[in-house]
Amino acid sequence: MSTVSGFDRERAVELVQQAYADGRLGPAELEQRLELALTATSSHELEPVVADLPDEVVHLAATGGRVTRTGDWHVPRRLRIDSEYGKVRLDLSRAHVPYTRIDIELWLAYGGAAIILPAGASANVDGVRTEWGSVTCKAPGRQSPGRLHVQITGELPYGRLTIRTARR
Repeated sequence: MSTVSGFDRERAVELVQQAYADGRLGPAELEQRLELALTATSSHELEPVVADLPDEVVHLAATGGRVTRTGDWHVPRRLRIDSEYGKVRLDLSRAHVPYTRIDIELWLAYGGAAIILPAGASANVDGVRTEWGSVTCKAPGRQSPGRLHVQITGELPYGRLTIRTARR
């Protein structure tokens, strides 16, 4: 039985709050599930709190082409991108992001990725592993209250990742 990580607890709280905002939970159930999520000491206790709540991952893949999202696009709560040799460009500066936190998982063998955040947004790249590649993050690492925070994880053995905020 594993202990609950801060990330798992935070994810559970966000899923419960989103389910309430979407009208899938009433106020009493919201309160009950939040209490269970915040007091769970093991992943076994936390799992039933969110087991029936959707946490869909949008998966984009390319072998040698580009994965590009710019302009007015809907950013999902969780996004996974696989690219063997291609380039990835995610511009969140004018996108519709209905969350204060999103997770982006990158699996780039040789390609590169650029993520542009809106002004005031922050990013954490501590979960990105690279061998011969590089990770450059020019965005703040700590989230400001009410502002977008992007958690980035994944592997870039030979790839390059650059994160910056939008130019004004």
